[in-house]
Amino acid sequence: MTSADLDAAVSAEPPSDGSGDPEGTTQQGESVVTVVVALVANGLIAIAKTVAALLSGSASMVAEAAHSWADTGNEIFLLVAERRGARPRDAEHPRGYGRDTYVWSLFAAFGLFMVGAAVSVLHGIQQLSAGSEESDYLVNYVVLGVAFVLEGVSFLQALRQTRGSARQWGLHPLSYINRTSNPTLRAVFVEDFSALTGLVLAALGVMLHQLTENAVWDAVGSIAVGLLLGGVAIFLIRRNSQFLLGEAISPELRERVLAVLVGLDDVDRVTYLHLEYVGPLRFFVVAAVDLTGDDPEGRLAVRLRALEAHLESHDTIEDAVLTLSTPDEPSLMVAAGRS
Repeated sequence: MTSADLDAAVSAEPPSDGSGDPEGTTQQGESVVTVVVALVANGLIAIAKTVAALLSGSASMVAEAAHSWADTGNEIFLLVAERRGARPRDAEHPRGYGRDTYVWSLFAAFGLFMVGAAVSVLHGIQQLSAGSEESDYLVNYVVLGVAFVLEGVSFLQALRQTRGSARQWGLHPLSYINRTSNPTLRAVFVEDFSALTGLVLAALGVMLHQLTENAVWDAVGSIAVGLLLGGVAIFLIRRNSQFLLGEAISPELRERVLAVLVGLDDVDRVTYLHLEYVGPLRFFVVAAVDLTGDDPEGRLAVRLRALEAHLESHDTIEDAVLTLSTPDEPSLMVAAGRS
């Protein structure tokens, strides 16, 4: 049984619940490309929206500018998250730095809430009472249209990566985004999706202001964009927090890893198995096993260390700890069709 068998075990089929990770290690490098594309797009859009907001005085454009600047800053956080989380394990961190990815992604989500949502809602509320006079509607429409194209390019990159992984699991892309342990892909996908939605809301606010000559619609557009950002931020904060606290491993994934362990030539039975996320598609494995044969204690210790090294040779196993089962411990049974 090779590490390729374990690879198949963790990526052959999707979990049935909202836990677990339908993500392959080959997707992690692509996530960096997705973030870079989003960073460039959001940076250009933020500059254009800021200029449009200054020229037109539109509350909706101010909200959209804040949205794009927040997204740009978030992409930088996500790049830091990818870099720090990818560091190899060392003596001080025997299970690697994978959880650092969730920490920095949490910072990014919190920034999206504080900067984008707060500025948009507060500015919209102020404009409800103060009113706003737009001097140039055309520049708003042009900038919103260009922004929609650039955001669309970024979103298509995230959607392409998401669909490729979701298709392997037979999942809808939105379901996959909720379940994956890859926080950078999830963040870019929902940020770009919310950006496109926000552009539509802002355009409606500007258009209704122009048609009715009532500035309240522009202010309402700003508030709507802020509430949208707040909802996205809460979702991202919740999911990153769940992985930091210990996201549950799906029963299907546990069954497949158990089947691999039982199938190892040196393992007669498994009596305990614990899997824990320590990063995007990175696991800490603890198991109690009964080895084949009747070797002396010293030889058994050597064989256990060799099995641990074998498991850790796989990209997804950051750390493995094996102990010997006692004779009275019941064996864990592999579900039919898994052995």
